Amino acid sequence: MLPFETPTERKNAVVTKSVDFGAFGIAAALLGAAAGEPVVVIASTCNRGMAIIAKKGAGIAAIKDLKGKRVAVFPGTTQEVFFLERLRMEGMTIKDVEPVRVSFSEMHIALSRGDIDAYVGAEPGPGVSLSSGIGSLVEYPYSTAMGSLNMVFGTHRDVIAQKPDLVRVMLGIHQRATDFAAKNKDAMVAMASSKLGQKKEAIEASVPNVELTWKLEAKQIEQSKIYADHMLALKQIKRLPDFATFIDTSFVDAVKPT
Repeated sequence: MLPFETPTERKNAVVTKSVDFGAFGIAAALLGAAAGEPVVVIASTCNRGMAIIAKKGAGIAAIKDLKGKRVAVFPGTTQEVFFLERLRMEGMTIKDVEPVRVSFSEMHIALSRGDIDAYVGAEPGPGVSLSSGIGSLVEYPYSTAMGSLNMVFGTHRDVIAQKPDLVRVMLGIHQRATDFAAKNKDAMVAMASSKLGQKKEAIEASVPNVELTWKLEAKQIEQSKIYADHMLALKQIKRLPDFATFIDTSFVDAVKPT
């Protein structure tokens, strides 16, 4: 397993065949597919995992309270699209806040230093901020038509064509690992704490906001299409991807539940 700093880097590693498989946000996958890249989503990784966090005591309790505030947002991510839609739902736009480009791994640090007033983050960052008392929860942004769609599991089109047996083996591993983690929270917390270098309390605060899943069902596919429509409207992509080739459920459909 190879670590990458951003979802786009993980997607790019799949596209360039530096790796055979990768887990990344639906935004990174759609950006690639819409640009004609041979990335194919073959399973889910997790839903949820996002949060809007403010500095504790800053008087920010709702989206509307972010007006005029410095808000860390990582461009090109799933979180960005969810945030923009939540702003729209509240009668606001990105111009109503002061967006600050900060990577997910730096958001909690920036908040604790006072460089920003709030951030739109990815777990375990929100869990770190909440468990440390630095941050307070503004909201989990799951009230849009996109639901709680987040991370997907993808590969290169050539891997499917040339190594279907490898895809089946990898999906089996992904399924068993996901099911084990979902059923054994203590073991998952211990492993995540060790791998991510975070305190147990931070991971425990993150776990309720992460829905591990390998399944790729009709609801998630429909939410992906809604998400793509939002990206097109925001001019983040120039055209919609061909969902008939972008998402391949055949391998997940063939997996027998444990």
